[in-house]
Parts: sequence; C-alpha cells; structure tokens
Amino acid sequence: MNKIPRILIIGGGFGGITLIQKLKNKPVEIILIDRYNHHNFQPLMYQVATCGLSATSIASPFRRMFKGYRNFTFHLAEVQKIDAENNFVDTTIGKFEYDYLVIATGSETNFYNNSKLAKNSLVMKTLDDALTIRNTLLEQFERATLYKKPEEKKIILNFVIIGGGATGVELAGALAEFKSHIIAKDYPEIDPSLMNIHLIEAGNRLLPAMSDGASVKANEFLTKMGVKVWLSTMVKDYDGVNVTLTDETVLRSAFFIWSAGVKGKLVEGLKPSSIQKDRILVDEFHKVRGYDNIFSIGDVAAMITTRMINGHPMLAFPAMQQGSNLALNFLLQLKGKPPRKFYYFDLGTLATVGRHKAVADLPFLRTQGFFAWFLWMGLHLIRITGFRNRLKALSDWVWNYFTYAYTYRIITRPSCKQ
Repeated sequence: MNKIPRILIIGGGFGGITLIQKLKNKPVEIILIDRYNHHNFQPLMYQVATCGLSATSIASPFRRMFKGYRNFTFHLAEVQKIDAENNFVDTTIGKFEYDYLVIATGSETNFYNNSKLAKNSLVMKTLDDALTIRNTLLEQFERATLYKKPEEKKIILNFVIIGGGATGVELAGALAEFKSHIIAKDYPEIDPSLMNIHLIEAGNRLLPAMSDGASVKANEFLTKMGVKVWLSTMVKDYDGVNVTLTDETVLRSAFFIWSAGVKGKLVEGLKPSSIQKDRILVDEFHKVRGYDNIFSIGDVAAMITTRMINGHPMLAFPAMQQGSNLALNFLLQLKGKPPRKFYYFDLGTLATVGRHKAVADLPFLRTQGFFAWFLWMGLHLIRITGFRNRLKALSDWVWNYFTYAYTYRIITRPSCKQ
C-alpha cells in the first residue's frame, strides 16, 4: 500500500486555512498546529478594539471550521523548532513528524529593535491584543471622569496611533466616530472636544500602498473628523507617558498604539540562507530555499521575482492565493504531474475611514466615499469565516448604523487566583 503523505501546517491564518480547505478529504493527512484554537479575521480586528464588533463575530474555532474533514487533525501548541534533517517539529506538547511541512506563521509587530517601544506600546495582532485595546480605551474614559480640571482630562484623552497604513487609518477613523457619537451620551462629565487623536506617519502620505488619490482622500476624511495627522514624522521614544517625536515635540499619552510595521514570524531551525529580512525565501512553487519538502506561504514567505522584487504584499489576498496554489501542487504531485508556478492576481486594496467614508483601489475602478464604503462592507462580510459570524457582524453593523450604540463597551479582565 502506498503511504498517505502527511502535510504538517504551522499557522491557521488566511494561507493555512485556504490550503486546508482545498485539500478537504483528499488522499493526504493534514495536521494543523497553532498556538490559538481559532482563526481570526484580522481586517476587522480594529472594530473589536473600538467596541464595534464582538470578538466572536470575527473568530472561528478550527475544530468547527473543519468539521467533517476526515483527513484533518488540529493540535493546540506552539512550534519551538524545526528539525529538517529528521523531518519533525518540536512543539510545546511534543514532536510531530511530517512528510511535507508548510510554514504559514504570518507576521508579528516590528518595533525595529526599539525595546522601549516594544515594552510600552499597545499592538493589534491577536484577539487578545484587540480586547486589551478595548479595555484600555474604556478605562481611559473612566479615569477622565475622575479629574476636575480640563487640562488633566485632556492628558488622559490623548490618543496616539503610530503608522498611517490601513490599520492606523481605520483605527483613527473609528476613534473619531467614538468621539463624535459616544462620549456626550455615555460620559456627561467629559467634554468631547478634550479628546485628541493623533495619527503619526513616517512617510509623506497616508496609505502608502494605495494610490495618491486614495491617500489624499483618506487624509481629507480624517482631518474633517478631527484627527491630527502628522506626516514625515517619526517617534523617537515613548516611556509609557511621553511620546517624543523626531522634531522634539512631546505628546503626553497613556494610549499609544504601534501599527507602523510588521515582519515575518519565523520559526527556529531553518538555514540562515533561507531567510532574508525576517521572511522565508521561497521559489515560485512555494518551496523554501535549500529544502525539498518544506514550503512557506503568506506573510512570512518572500517570493522574490522580477515582478515582485520585495516579495508579495503581506495581506490576506496573496496568502489565500498562495494557499490555493500550493494545494493544487500537492494534488498534482499525487498524480505525478509537474507543479504550477504561482502568479499573483492583484484584486486591489480597500480601507475604511468611517461611516460613508472609504477608499478603494480596484483593478477596474478607483473610488472614494460612500460607494467605496459600501464595497468595503460587502467584501469584508463575504470574507468573514462562517455564516453565523457573517450574520452576527451584519446585525451589529446595522444596529450601530441606526443607533450609534457600539454595544460592546464592556471592560473585561481575567481574574488571577492567589
């Protein structure tokens, strides 16, 4: 009897889950290892952080997602090291052998070797991070109600976001809407004008991955919403209270979110020659440089080509397309056929700034405003995993649209038993 090949996948992000879906009940054994038991829809994580959506609306447990997959197994663990010579990975729950290994670990926050920023910043890469931001946001308002002097309240209500990419722009817009529609109703002790939102970008424009028109429009939207946009400005230091900028300006804030960059989340054990700038080098068939049975897809993978000299964008669409292509190549290999090279089809980029405000750069259209916002909502609703999650997100959006309620304004902290 021919042995069924075992494919071990590290990471259940967009690339990993697409690969699994395409290999459903095929003649391969699939093992997924992830340090969380769920996939989360990262593009909407900022709405969890700003009380617009429930965490359960954007997360799906792997065991529910892949129920009915006869060739699938999940293990909750963290991979510590790859032993490529002996074809196994070492994890926090033991060793797992593989015939083929797929590294789809995604990305992590890049602080560019600044330990103080890493220690004091809020980040948004996981659901835990999003809930921490939500708790901190609400706690800031509760603290502000205790102060009598406007100058004291103003320091507490200084919100600083670093990074003018899609995450930073969307966070800033969501906070601006919170300021406009929630504070006066829920916190009568606070004058909404005392809340200041600062969006700081090192480059000379917002949304650097999008067109100039989208960048200008996003800046215009945010400025009208009361966000202070700082361009060509970098953060020199942050000690937990004082934000020091490169022009020596000092902003005082206890709410400081770092969204200025990401890097590939590497796994120990690969050859140094397989890694470049915190990403894993792969060929056009997703094979890791220097290995025959190790592959990598998604944010952590760098497929350097003449068209993509820096690798593909660290976004959901490239990861999903790579997962689909790698699944096809595994199936072709089972049939004794040659693999297919990966060609990325750019489906465009969208970013929302707030209600009726979004920008869209699509292959067939560039638009801003209400229509772009409608496209953004429709696309994200379709891509959320699971019918229940889509229905829940849609109902929350409709409720928030008509009531400005933002229902999930709840502070939660895990209890610690002594």
